[in-house]
Parts: sequence; structure tokens; C-alpha cells
Amino acid sequence: MVRLINYITREFAPKRLAFWIFWFGSHITLFLYGFYKQKCDVKLNKLNSIGPSVWISRGAGLCLAYDGALILLPVCRNLIKYLRAFRSLNYIMPFDENIWFHRQTSYAILFFTLIHVYAHYINFWKLQELGIFFAWSIHYKTWAGLTGHIMLLLMVLMYTSSHYKIRKQSFETFWYTHNLAFFFMLCLYFHGYGCFVKTDEGKCKGYHSWRFTLISGIIYFSERVLREIRARQETQITKVIARPLKTIEIQFNKPSFRYKAGQYLFLNVPAISKWQWHPFTITSAPDDPYVSVHVRQIGDFTNKLGNLLGCNRETPSSIDLPTLRVDGSYGAPSEDVFDNKIAILVGCGIGVTPFASILRNIWHRQKNEKSSQLKRVEFIWICREINSFEWFQSLLKTLEVTMPQGFLNFHIYLTSKVRESVIQNIMINEFGSLDPLTNFESRTHYGRPNFDEIFDRLKSTIESGNYLSRKKRNLETKIGVYYCGPNSLAKELKRKCKKANSDNFSFNFHKERF
Repeated sequence: MVRLINYITREFAPKRLAFWIFWFGSHITLFLYGFYKQKCDVKLNKLNSIGPSVWISRGAGLCLAYDGALILLPVCRNLIKYLRAFRSLNYIMPFDENIWFHRQTSYAILFFTLIHVYAHYINFWKLQELGIFFAWSIHYKTWAGLTGHIMLLLMVLMYTSSHYKIRKQSFETFWYTHNLAFFFMLCLYFHGYGCFVKTDEGKCKGYHSWRFTLISGIIYFSERVLREIRARQETQITKVIARPLKTIEIQFNKPSFRYKAGQYLFLNVPAISKWQWHPFTITSAPDDPYVSVHVRQIGDFTNKLGNLLGCNRETPSSIDLPTLRVDGSYGAPSEDVFDNKIAILVGCGIGVTPFASILRNIWHRQKNEKSSQLKRVEFIWICREINSFEWFQSLLKTLEVTMPQGFLNFHIYLTSKVRESVIQNIMINEFGSLDPLTNFESRTHYGRPNFDEIFDRLKSTIESGNYLSRKKRNLETKIGVYYCGPNSLAKELKRKCKKANSDNFSFNFHKERF
């Protein structure tokens, strides 16, 4: 029951509801337009004698042309990066939800494909009954039939390999089958070439819907050319550091590379595969003399990369570092963190990586006395193992010492069971000035955070005037909450943000995808 209530609350939120009205409305309108235009066209009486199936196939076909034009746009990363700069446009069209929109478009394509194919099978069967064509010849000897069946096969491969579990277990399977979209779109462009719809006089009469899909195809092709040119620019690995828990820090230089804190990039290692590109969050700051990413060895690609970099060898030895190709940078929700006066950063496990870049950037800004709207930061890190703090500990310690008191607060939560030896150490050093586990002034919490309590405490301290000065308090009621980690916690945190909203406070939730 709780899940149902949460689902209704999420899907019937004003912006989401407006999207669904537009989405279903546009598809219904196009379907009815194609249906009645076919049915009421006096020049198509001969074809219309087949019956409603031909009208349905035309309506569904028009919707497929519409979705075929939309499916490529959400994956044009450079286009989205450019459009994200327009804040007012981003409010109307949330570009951070591009992959979600890509999925909705794919669901629509699947739905109307089933309708379109079923209706055409009826059409072909009736044409054979009328003695006009043999169904077999229409299926496999015409442009429409041949390209249609090829697209069906490609859809089976792409849709089945897109499941979350397959992506997680074998990203390579997902990657290679998804690149079959090139042949799918090629078939889509030529699907109507044979002209199935003809007037009673035998003249071809189509909707020319291929023009819409061609426009998005040109945009996407230009996008891929730009990525290829940029990726081939010189990149040099300068340092590789093996971190705990099979985490690798890769530092490299690329003079042409520009980025903002919280953004991400795509890496390609030709020695592993010329075609695979994997996304990684940038963990360095723009003012650092290098660019860095942290790679967790949890899949085929990352394990092979660790072997190439020599991180899995028992004894260190000199090796030839592989060639690295870099595409990016690309925008992410957390790059807007500096537009807030209060920011709450929530990282779960390896999801802390985008905040490494942001926290480093905060440190550089404070060091160089750069102006910023950001006045207070609450950093919450939820982690299962103590060792997970090690690669990040030096940065956090530096920030804790150098940041103005009260500007940056750490809240570290350890969710796994603590060994008895560790408990004894905690009890012995509990009353020291530093936390016995992390060596920070901020104490480690055990268990999952209670966001209701955290948000309520934050609101009460702001209202009391103990959190921000009176002048700042009057100007600030919007709080940015930035999260990176598993989807299960993201949904819970988003609900907590909505629950914490009031007349005086607005908690704006943003999720980083990784």
C-alpha cells in the first residue's frame, strides 16, 4: 500500500503529470490523425477495402516515426550539455532525466511496434485472400517487409540486453547490442521506400515521416563525429594509484579538456576494446594540475583496466601504460551545487566520487578567496566498510582543518557490523578529541541516517538563527540536496525532501547517475 501511495505521489506530481498529459496526448493525436487520414482519403478506396487493420497500421506507423525522431535526442550528450546552460529551459525540460525519457520513448516504440506489426500481418493475410499479393512475397521481398523484420530482430536483441541485471553483470553485452541501433535507424529510414500505400491509380502516397527521423539522425551523427574528434586529442596518463577495496585512481593530462566540478567523462582504452566507452565521475577539481577519476574494479572492463595498469600485481614492476581516450566533459546535476547557499551532499559508497570533485573545488575557492553563493555545506557519507574512508580521508582531513569553522560539516555513517576488536578500540579512545575510526573531529555514526531528523534539526537551527546570520537567513529558504548512490535510497531521500518542504523551506532533490 505504501508503494502504491508513493508511486501515485511521484507520477502525479505537477511536472510529471504535465509530461504524461503531453506524452499521451501527442501520441493519441498522431494516431488518430494517421487513422482518419487513411480512412477518409478517397484516393485510397482500394487499399481501404482491406478494413480497419490498414487504418490502425497507418496510425501506429505515424507514432513510430514520431518516436523514432525522439529516441536519439536524449543520448546526444553535447546537445544536452549545451541546453542545460539555459536554466529556464531546464525547468521546463529536465535534461537531467534524459535517460529516463529515452526509456519512455523506447517503451512507446515497443507498444506501437506490436500494434503496427499485428495490423500489417492482418493486411498481408487479407491481400493474399483477395489474390492481390502472396503474404510471403510481401514479408520478405519488399522493402517494408524485409526492413521491418530486420528491425524486429534488432529490437529483440537490444531490448532484452537492456535489462538492469544484464547491464550490471555484462556491460559489454549491453554496449555492443545497443550499437545495433545504427542498423535499426538505417532500416527505419528505408522502411517506406517500397511504397506500400498507393492510390487507386498506383501512385505512391506517404506521409514523408522519414524527414523527422532524418533530422534527429543528422544531429546524432554530428554528435558522434564531434565525440570522435575530441576523443582523439592527446591524453597522457601521469600517475596511477592503487587504493583500498580494488579502487584505482587514474591521473592524466589533456590540454584541451575543460570541465566543472561534479561533471563526468567517458573513457576508452583501445587495448581492451576500440568501441567500448565507460562513464566515470571526475574526482579532481578544475584548479588541480591534473584530471583524475576513481575506478572500482567490479566488472570485465574495470578488471582488465586494473591489470593493464599493473594494479593487481603482487610485486610492483615497471610497465608501459596503455593509451587512454577521453570524451567529455558532460554536465551532471551536482555541478549546480554552487548556486545554493545551503547544500546537502549525500554519497552512498562509491557514490561519493562526484562530491570529491566538488569538495576539492570548495577548498580551492576558499584558498583563492573566490566569491561563491555557497555559505554552508552538510556532507553525508553512507558506507559499509571502514576501509572505504581511506582513499578519501586525506582530502576530508584537509578540508576539516582549513575550512572556516561551521562552513563544512561531516556526517559519516557506517552501516556494516563492527568487529569486536574495533569496538574495543572505539571504547578506549571514545573520549579523545578525534574519532577513533576516521581520525576526524566529526564523530562517526553507526547505522543508516534518519533524514527526517536531520532535516528537522537543520530547519530548527536555521529558524533559531544559529545556522546562518539573520541577513543570510532572510535570503535563503531553498536547500539543494545532491545524492549519488543506489536507486533504492534515492527514492527514499526524495520522499524525505518532499516531506520536509514547508512554507519557509524548499528542499530541492537532485540525483547523480553513475
